[in-house]
Amino acid sequence: MPSALPDGDPAPADGSLPAAALSTLGDRGLGVYVHVPFCRVRCGYCDFNTYTAAELGPGVSRQTYADQAIAEIRLARRVLGDARPVDTVFFGGGTPTLLPAADLTRIVAAIRDELGLASDAEVTTEANPDSVTPADLETLRAGGFTRLSLGMQSSVPHVLAALDRTHDPANVPVAVAAARAAGFEQLSLDLIYGTPGESMADWTRSLDDALACEPDHVSAYSLIVEDGTALARRVRRGELPMPDEDDLADKYTVADERLRAAGFGWYEVSNWATSAAQRCRHNMLYWRGGDWWGVGPGAHSHVGGVRWWNVKHPAAYAERIGAGLSPVHARESLSAQDRRVERVLLELRLREGLALDVLDDAGRAAAPDQVERGLVTVQGDRLVLTDAGRLLADGVVRALL
Repeated sequence: MPSALPDGDPAPADGSLPAAALSTLGDRGLGVYVHVPFCRVRCGYCDFNTYTAAELGPGVSRQTYADQAIAEIRLARRVLGDARPVDTVFFGGGTPTLLPAADLTRIVAAIRDELGLASDAEVTTEANPDSVTPADLETLRAGGFTRLSLGMQSSVPHVLAALDRTHDPANVPVAVAAARAAGFEQLSLDLIYGTPGESMADWTRSLDDALACEPDHVSAYSLIVEDGTALARRVRRGELPMPDEDDLADKYTVADERLRAAGFGWYEVSNWATSAAQRCRHNMLYWRGGDWWGVGPGAHSHVGGVRWWNVKHPAAYAERIGAGLSPVHARESLSAQDRRVERVLLELRLREGLALDVLDDAGRAAAPDQVERGLVTVQGDRLVLTDAGRLLADGVVRALL
């Protein structure tokens, strides 16, 4: 969730949606994203809508946040009506586990009470290794959470320091063991590669340490230097080098080799799982163009081709919620062409690839050249990235669009 909000069209004060958008609600899945914008410290590379205690200002408190989120969930119930039950819930941030575990489970209970939860719903929270205790994890599991995503990033102290990450890497296996003891059967570790100063030996050490924890799912993302971040300012001043594209490609290849050898299969360019059942269903909902309601400041939502985003600052969000108003800042209606382009952007990154009939005439004409270059293959009626193509996925998308 980027920290800058785009311009858009005005949204109704009650948050109501066009009947046409609601007519297909949940046909491609229905999720709820809950944004928790609090962090103990701001990581230098992070461009998400997050705030430390000193940045929150008056009228904002962690203690009241759960009640505000629940008020927005009740608004969602009024807007969506009798929708199908929610398939997936994802708490992201920020650091969701800076809220009391009981507050997080209260929010899940509100989703269940107001919108309904499918019997097999996937309910995930992100967590930092130093922000959860065994007691917290037991409360979360008992309160309906099924999946834990730990922000490991690296196991090498100097790499974590370059990222401004403050957790002790020794806490990662401790948190994993506590999650397993609490009954979590779906456990993911998030990694970042390409940090300035990270050697290949550092990266392989992080991969090996992650695999030693025996997770069910691994996400590995290349470091992106986002404008406006502390990291970008350090790079601009020459204090740190810009990540090298060849180095990033080499590290991605090493990650894929090691993860495959450990029994993981890729299902999205940056995500691997031990089985189809361990894939992140909530993220799959995004990538396949499903519907979701985003709760919290700056959260984005999508229903039936209408996309909207909430006011950015927690104080503005709290003021809107307290006044009984929708917290939506603006919205846009996607054209058929917009939605087609997004399908190409997102679905091509998936292991099952993109249906050829999503491409327009120019895209279909460009596809044979991508096949000739060894970047995609045609499998039945679908276009699928090769291993080489995954390294150049963005370029393949540009060629097809």
